[in-house]
Amino acid sequence: MRIALITETWPPEINGVANTLRHWAGGLLERGHRIQLTRPSQGGQDRSRPEAGGLEECLVPGLPIPGYRGLRFGLPVARALHRQWARFRPTIVYIATEGPLGAAALRVARRLGIPAITGFHTRFDFYSRHYRLGWLEPVIRAVLRRFHNRSSSTLVPTRELALKLGQQGFNNAKVISRGVNTQLFGPHRRDLELRREWGVDAETPVVLYVGRLAPEKNIALAVSTYRHMQTHAPSLRFVLVGHGPHEMALRRDHPDLIFAGPRVGEDLARHYASSDIFLFPSISETFGNVVLEAMASGLAVVGFDYAAGREHIESGINGLLAPLGEETAFYAQAAHIASDSALLERIRPAARHTAETLDWSHITDQLEALLYEYALPDGSPSPEEDCHATA
Repeated sequence: MRIALITETWPPEINGVANTLRHWAGGLLERGHRIQLTRPSQGGQDRSRPEAGGLEECLVPGLPIPGYRGLRFGLPVARALHRQWARFRPTIVYIATEGPLGAAALRVARRLGIPAITGFHTRFDFYSRHYRLGWLEPVIRAVLRRFHNRSSSTLVPTRELALKLGQQGFNNAKVISRGVNTQLFGPHRRDLELRREWGVDAETPVVLYVGRLAPEKNIALAVSTYRHMQTHAPSLRFVLVGHGPHEMALRRDHPDLIFAGPRVGEDLARHYASSDIFLFPSISETFGNVVLEAMASGLAVVGFDYAAGREHIESGINGLLAPLGEETAFYAQAAHIASDSALLERIRPAARHTAETLDWSHITDQLEALLYEYALPDGSPSPEEDCHATA
C-alpha cells in the first residue's frame, strides 16, 4: 500500500499519539508499505527529509497550540495536499488528528475518491471540562462527530470507547488496540544509582507519574493521592516525569516532590523500572499508553476502571482499579498497595507478564489487515518531486 499519513504530532514530540503513530509507521514500513507523512513543521531546524526506507516526509506550515508547549497545528493546505497526492497516488489516507490540516486532508481525499480512515486518539470534547469550557463540550463533540462520520472508518483503541462513540452517533468505529515495547520497557532497566539520586535505598517504595502536568490529566488527584499514601507509608517518595502548565505551581507548593522533567527512550525506561507504584489518575484518555509502559516495567498500576485499565488490568491480580471518577476509592487502592508489601510483590511480576502479550507486532498485523480492507487496488507510483508544501 501507499499510505498518506496526516498528523499534527510526531516524534520527537512526547505524547501518546506521536508514540503510537511511530510504532504503527515503523511496523508498516517493515512490511514493505510506503508512507508519505504530512505534518506541521516543528520549528527551528526542522526540515522535510528525502524518502528513506519507504518513508517520505512533507512539512506544512503550522501555528503553536495554546497551552501545549512545543506542539503546533497544521494549516489547511488543501492545494498542497492535492499536488502531493497527484504525485504519490495514495491507496489509502490515515488522518490521525482532527485539526485544520486533518479537515483539509479529509476534503481532498473525498474529492479525489481516495479512502480515508480517521483516528480518535484524543478526547478533545472531554478536555473542555478542565479549562472552564465545559459548556462547549457538546459543540466540540458535534464537530468531531461530523468529521469522523465523513471518513470510511474511525479507529479507536478500546471496545469501551467504540461502544460509547456509537451511542453518541459516531459511525463505523473499529478497534485497533495499543502495544508496548517490552525490550525497551522492563524490570532490567532498574537503576540503583538513579534511586540514590532520588534519596531512596533499594527497599523504599517509589511512586511514579508520567505525563503532562496539566488539569486534563487530573494531576491534582495524583498529588493528593500521594499525600494520602504517605499517611500509611511515610517513607514513600514521588517522582513526576513530564512537564506542563501546572509544573511551576506544583514545584512551589510541593518542594519535596521529585520533578524529573520529560524523558524519552532508555532514560524514560530507567525511570519507570526504578520506581515501584504507578499512579494513573486521568479520566480523559482514549487509552493511556503509559499504563502499558508501567506494566511492562513491572510496576503496580493504580488507575480507574476504563480505557487501558479496563482492557488489561484485573484488579488485585496485575494492578488495582477504582470505579471511574470515584476518588475515594482511588485513594483506598493506592493506600492499600502502599501498605501491603506482599501484595505489591505479587502484582509487579503479573503486570510484566500481561505486558509481554501486547507486543506491537501483533497490533501492526491488525492495523495492516484493516487498511487492506479499505485501500484502493495498487498501481504504479508517479515520479518523485520535492515535498515542501505551502498553502
